[in-house]
Amino acid sequence: MSKHTLSVMVENEPGVLSRVAGLFSGRGFNIYSLNVAPTLEKGVSLMTIVAEGDDAIVEQIVKQLRKLIPTIKVKDLTELKSVEREMVLLKVNAEDSKRAEILRIVDIFRCKVVDVSVDELTIEVTGDQGKIGALVNLLTRFGIKEIARTGNVAMRRSMQIDL
Repeated sequence: MSKHTLSVMVENEPGVLSRVAGLFSGRGFNIYSLNVAPTLEKGVSLMTIVAEGDDAIVEQIVKQLRKLIPTIKVKDLTELKSVEREMVLLKVNAEDSKRAEILRIVDIFRCKVVDVSVDELTIEVTGDQGKIGALVNLLTRFGIKEIARTGNVAMRRSMQIDL
């Protein structure tokens, strides 16, 4: 079982998300993260789907996605060089005695403090899974009160031949 990142361009119409998710659930394949947003082209959205599973099942899902009427294009970015990012908001306990240390960690990881209260900091971090995992591990000892994640967005790197 490995993680696969799929880039799926679809027509932006009601029911598309449900039909795409149905392909995964119908095969017992769990979606790890899902991000959908409009593209520059009017009426077209890009879905970035990260799922964990068997290569053969992913191949079948990609074939079935290509058959769906609202699907314009499907790429499995797993084997291609790509850029992947996720944005995460973390609400962390920040007592006076620990605040300076937390702020040093925030600076090292090039994060932003987006909200401050007497005993909490809300931190925004953008990066790949490794960076986010490392930051979460470091901040756990201070007490993470809440976490919100966008899920991955991904794009094939430039200067590659389309497969």
